[in-house]
Amino acid sequence: MIEVAASMARGPVFLAGELMECLITFTNPMSHLSTSASSEMLAWASAQIHCQFHASESRVALPAQGNKQDVQAESDTVLIPSRGERGQCVLDTPPKILFCDLCLDPGESKTYSYSEVVPIDGPPSFRGQAVKYVYKLTIGCQRVNSPIKLLRVPFRVLVLQGMPEPPFPQDEEVSPSNPFLEEEEASHRDARPLERALDMLMVTTSRRCPHMFNITNLRGKVAKFCIFKTVYRLGEDIVGTFNFSEGDIPCLQYSVSLQSEEEIQQHYQRRPGQAISVTGHGRHLESCLHTASSHFSLPIPLNVTPGFSTDIVTLRWRLHFEFVTAREPMEPPTVLQNQSEVTVWVGAEHVDVDTFSWDLPIKVLPTNPALASYVSQFTGTNSINI
Repeated sequence: MIEVAASMARGPVFLAGELMECLITFTNPMSHLSTSASSEMLAWASAQIHCQFHASESRVALPAQGNKQDVQAESDTVLIPSRGERGQCVLDTPPKILFCDLCLDPGESKTYSYSEVVPIDGPPSFRGQAVKYVYKLTIGCQRVNSPIKLLRVPFRVLVLQGMPEPPFPQDEEVSPSNPFLEEEEASHRDARPLERALDMLMVTTSRRCPHMFNITNLRGKVAKFCIFKTVYRLGEDIVGTFNFSEGDIPCLQYSVSLQSEEEIQQHYQRRPGQAISVTGHGRHLESCLHTASSHFSLPIPLNVTPGFSTDIVTLRWRLHFEFVTAREPMEPPTVLQNQSEVTVWVGAEHVDVDTFSWDLPIKVLPTNPALASYVSQFTGTNSINI
């Protein structure tokens, strides 16, 4: 028996275009003191990345696929990384040979390093209601005259889409200069794609430009709303403020929800004009009658997928507002100046109300992959015995 273990030391989350490194260890667990101990042989082992696509048949109409045989003969030495997986393999990297003819004595182990650039032209990892994109590192190994065994290590890929054009030349530094770094070290740092992408991401999501909105319905003005920016990265808090003192219509209650919209492209929809799938990721609810101002803070979870678009699906983000307003003016409680006794105000038992909603589109971008690794459902490790 040989134990095969794989470990992604940097974590299970990567940015498209980043170099992924994985250590793969082959161990003969038998003790050399055991009477039944013997050397173990492996003919070969290789590794590659692939992305598996799966769509809901009730929502997505995909073109008919030919009869693809997903059967591998015991004597076959060709690695099919998606063998036994659901859906279609939409992206894979060329396989890399780790070794040929490996012999392990009892108690011996050998470790090989696999590295590959995560393809930049693929979709991000996504588990939606109609579409799923799943990335895995597949390690295949085979004994002589035995079937191929597969070890799969799932991981998450973040893709940087929807970035605005940079307001400076590409050769200009986007991060603060450090006087304690030598010029060669600084230029080498800025030349690395991951660091430049993260610097650009930080600059884009750090810009603040307050946006003001007048919230009105058919009866008049309800409030003034202010949000400090509309481009965020995963893990940030969305903060907004309401000023009800400028409104003419009493607002009894408001709620703000962070939502994602999953829309299937028109030519792939199972039914013409089918509804967009909406998923909620957080909600703030507050009663605000006789309140002059209020605010909310909604965190963007680290484990959600930033906005993206492929030829099959588009994912967008928005803030969904709901307001409950009174149809008639409501007098606030009166408190006399120098009043020593406690005054108790009792609200009206019946109030005629109107409700309305409003959607504000926002952009959600990725974050540092190392930060997202802390809350990932994947561990970046896996093992099998062959």
